[in-house]
Amino acid sequence: MTPTPPPEGVTLRWATLADAEAGARLHLDCWREAYAPLVDRGLLEAQLADPVSWADRWREHTRRVPRLLAARRLGDEVELVGFAVAGPGRGEDPPRPLELYAAYVRASCYGTGLGRALVERTLGFGPAYLWVLENNPRAIAFYEKLGFALDGTRERFAPLDAWDARMVRGPARGSMQA
Repeated sequence: MTPTPPPEGVTLRWATLADAEAGARLHLDCWREAYAPLVDRGLLEAQLADPVSWADRWREHTRRVPRLLAARRLGDEVELVGFAVAGPGRGEDPPRPLELYAAYVRASCYGTGLGRALVERTLGFGPAYLWVLENNPRAIAFYEKLGFALDGTRERFAPLDAWDARMVRGPARGSMQA
């Protein structure tokens, strides 16, 4: 399968350490846009209150796991409009070998195909899993279109005092496919 191309005017590239501050601002903005209607506003703002620590985490994580960035040119400026990052499944017994750690696009890019392009380029089309806020029907429907299904596993996402639901795609490790 060929990955979906990004929307016209948007380019995809791998993040570098120099992207940490801009990437962190993007991440903060995307959390605010995606989660403000779903979680306690005070808890959300408390999580977003320290952009320096977000930039530090972006820098640290970018050293370990590649992050795919989406950028568009606005005149002489370049604006980051999305990112995705995936890697080996975490935890004691991950249900699939690959985990989508994060995928976000700015609300202005919802419905453009950018999210699909980022996820397909980051994960490919094979078995994978992810966690999504269970009260986020928009995100769940998006991932269902990419072949993921809720598997009934939940865990508390303490930073936002919300429940995460696990979604999986493809056969489990070691399973035989007909």
